[in-house]
Amino acid sequence: MLRSLLLYLSEREFPKQFLLRAPFGRKLASRFIAGETLDDATRVARRLNAEGFDVTLDYLGESVHEAAAAEEATRVYLQILDRIASEKLRSHISIKLTQLGLDIDEAQAQRNLQALWERAAALGTFVRVDMESSAHTDATLRVFRAAQAPPEALGIVIQSYLRRSEKDVDELLRRGARVRLCKGAYKEPPDVAFPDKKDVDRNYVILTEKLLASGGYHALATHDPKMIQAAKDFARARGLGPGRYEFQMLYGIRRGLQRELVRRGYRVRVYVPFGRQWYAYFMRRLAERPANLLFLIRNLFRG
Repeated sequence: MLRSLLLYLSEREFPKQFLLRAPFGRKLASRFIAGETLDDATRVARRLNAEGFDVTLDYLGESVHEAAAAEEATRVYLQILDRIASEKLRSHISIKLTQLGLDIDEAQAQRNLQALWERAAALGTFVRVDMESSAHTDATLRVFRAAQAPPEALGIVIQSYLRRSEKDVDELLRRGARVRLCKGAYKEPPDVAFPDKKDVDRNYVILTEKLLASGGYHALATHDPKMIQAAKDFARARGLGPGRYEFQMLYGIRRGLQRELVRRGYRVRVYVPFGRQWYAYFMRRLAERPANLLFLIRNLFRG
């Protein structure tokens, strides 16, 4: 019930404006957001690299409805790629195609994605295309396929809660794509997404095994110890060392688990978001694990 409420609020304008303007709103969000500027994000990335983590930098924002806003987001991402290279950060970037203009003009999103993956390829880094709500899945996959980028420069995300995802993974693996697997964080109808956690988890394990068995380098994005153990067990049975895949986790969530995996020799990439448009992302993080809300409130009033 609380999860549904938080997802509902993530799309409402009034609570968004209230939290964005309230000083305590930024304090709450700082658990999951590196800051509002690229300098903030760079400082966090540098610290995480020193602790043994790889990083994904994400400039927050989605669903732009003006071409100029999509071009501005692309310009910022090009700056991020240049900063990653100049500071020799172990980082790549994650982007949302709606931020690059997908809801305005698919061709514009295609051009902007092309500019990003080509810059990433030239600099020796990588772009990951995030998956958004199911309303965008077909268009996102279309733009990704049309890019025809090398897998070392461009990859994509698949969500295990979508019923269609096994078929999508099979098609992507035939293309040699690099996939980041997550569970999914949008509110979807039951005919599109599995409503029960056990089914989402079962599909996550099925897709994990497909990815690990493929021989490609893929990313498993989860904070669930059961999903992590299932991946480790399958990889060990297949003779896959910890350098053949990576775990990905969100900044500020399960930090102890992140450190333990690194200590045991696994590759862990931390997803580090930054920017002023943090509200929707923040609310989805609370919805994924509503206990985070109580944790944040307790710490807020401790000062």
